[in-house]
Amino acid sequence: MAVEASSSPLSGLWQPQSHLKNLYYGPSCVQKHLLSTLPSQSSKAFVITGRSIATKTPLIQQLENLLGTHHAGTFSHIKQHGPVAEVDQAMDLVVRDPSIDTIISVGGGSPIDAAKTISFRTNEKTGHYLIHLTIPTTLSAAECTAGGGYTKADGVKTGFMAPEMGVSAIFYDPCYAKYTPTKLWLATGVRAVDHAVETFYHPYATEMPWKALSIWALGVLFDCLPNAKSSHPNDEDVMTRLMLAAFASSGLRGKNVKGGMGLSHSLGYGLGSPYGIPHGETSCLTLGDVVKLKAETEDAKQIARLLPATGGKVSGNAREDAREVGSRIIELVATLGLRQNLTERGVGKDQVPIIVGRATGGMKEGPVYDAVTHLVEGLY
Repeated sequence: MAVEASSSPLSGLWQPQSHLKNLYYGPSCVQKHLLSTLPSQSSKAFVITGRSIATKTPLIQQLENLLGTHHAGTFSHIKQHGPVAEVDQAMDLVVRDPSIDTIISVGGGSPIDAAKTISFRTNEKTGHYLIHLTIPTTLSAAECTAGGGYTKADGVKTGFMAPEMGVSAIFYDPCYAKYTPTKLWLATGVRAVDHAVETFYHPYATEMPWKALSIWALGVLFDCLPNAKSSHPNDEDVMTRLMLAAFASSGLRGKNVKGGMGLSHSLGYGLGSPYGIPHGETSCLTLGDVVKLKAETEDAKQIARLLPATGGKVSGNAREDAREVGSRIIELVATLGLRQNLTERGVGKDQVPIIVGRATGGMKEGPVYDAVTHLVEGLY
């Protein structure tokens, strides 16, 4: 049942997602709890990750040693945005071994989404989903949704959702996150900011717990991300707080939520895989300007509620306060050293109509199309 939320009168419906059974957090939580989270004493687990984590850190060897006889194999070639060819290769390895009942993703959004996709497609072939355990090493919060996807050969990402493909257990372990490059850590933190902010103009976002926790998450992100610029990867408390904030920004959506997030996310998908821009960096490009655009609409009243979490003082003028939220997001991105433009990313201005079309669901004209076109032109 999908029920739109309303702020006047205050009403809505939140239905908890059933896929998440355990959320562990803190130093060495993988070492302490992973084995006890496997479905059975005879479980076989297949590990999905990317090349950098597998070859430039000790994490995968460490994980394989921990799993011992439970380890059924590792695929370490998942690239950014999860190209379909690599997902297919991993899938072939998994379905060859009928003893595999668990998949463990290690990394950011790409291996997590790839593992969800493999679980979904395993069910299509065998009639059962894999238990998915994940050890996130970024703040992208891909572990929070029961949706996955991959990038097709034409560079466009496709996604799908099923409750059974959601993650069963999350391990927010700073001992794994400490190997994440600082720039990637901070950029995915802005992605979590994107989740928290776009919650406030999502038509299905409920007051409790999603919006309430998003406000908390935004406050933690604005507080900890500048700190993390200098302290990462040495401050385990800051890393853990940021991972929990990333979860709070997206993990309590509810299973009855329909559709995607908002314009910043839509622009992110239009810019991400087609041009090789990581989704954290797309949020750095788009979110502040999207919020300023939304500040001129009826969404201003909701956005203005976020101002105290960003360190601002409420004036009582909703549009002015909402614009200030956008300005503070832009300022945060600059403070983190993440400001850039589409020219620097090698995206030509001839791509503007294509980007706008992707972000608006194929629009070619009209007030919304014109407003989004003006916004994208301003990203150069």
